[in-house]
Amino acid sequence: MPFSLATWNINSVRLREPIVQKLLQEEGPDILCLQECKSPVEKIPLEGFAALGYTHMIGRGQKGYNGVAILSRLPIEDIGDKDFADLGHARHVAGRLENGVVIHNFYVPAGGDVPDREQNEKFGQKLDYLTDMRDWFRAEKPEKSILVGDLNIAPREDDVWDHKKLLKVVSHTPVEVEHFAEVMDAGNWSDVTRADIPEGRLYSWWSYRAKDWDAADKGRRLDHVWATPDIRHAAHSSRILRDARGWEKPSDHAPVFATFDL
Repeated sequence: MPFSLATWNINSVRLREPIVQKLLQEEGPDILCLQECKSPVEKIPLEGFAALGYTHMIGRGQKGYNGVAILSRLPIEDIGDKDFADLGHARHVAGRLENGVVIHNFYVPAGGDVPDREQNEKFGQKLDYLTDMRDWFRAEKPEKSILVGDLNIAPREDDVWDHKKLLKVVSHTPVEVEHFAEVMDAGNWSDVTRADIPEGRLYSWWSYRAKDWDAADKGRRLDHVWATPDIRHAAHSSRILRDARGWEKPSDHAPVFATFDL
């Protein structure tokens, strides 16, 4: 069963309902995983999404912050969530498709501005969150699984606009990249996007602070699609919809796509 999937940090699903609908209408992924929904689940505007064929939804939400949701044209079973680092945040939800594929949707903490856990509690929380992810995947090896989301780390030198300048900037520091790699190794995850697009600079986030984000192009690849070894070879057609960053009232993230033939 082939299906297409997209992941997108939407930065408020209610505020940006029009561009979510635009994506669903124009691109038509079978599954759309959203992060930073900033809404209780019961207030996510499902009626418009359902009218476009996305009649299935699982999610975890909270008022004004965090929040993850999976919109699907395919039946999907809610199989729970994990509260990594005991933060009490809505940052993870998992669902199972009828073909047995498990989809994990993550929103890893951003980590604040100072890359030092002693000076910045949020940075410590980010590292602890990643450590808990690592330990979980070591203890319960994922199978036939896809992990997507805003992981808030750009791991490779060509995942950022300037590697040297960002080495001390949260999202690209060596300690974060090391934690990121440990999570990948713990679950034997493969980077689907880079398997399809192995070379060249690739970004999924551009700051709101840039007067002209497109011309400045100071991006980072913070949003990821991973797969377990048993299905990674079924993945293809990865892409980042850069144009969405320029839509009306945009998120600062662009959607990342992949297709799986299973």
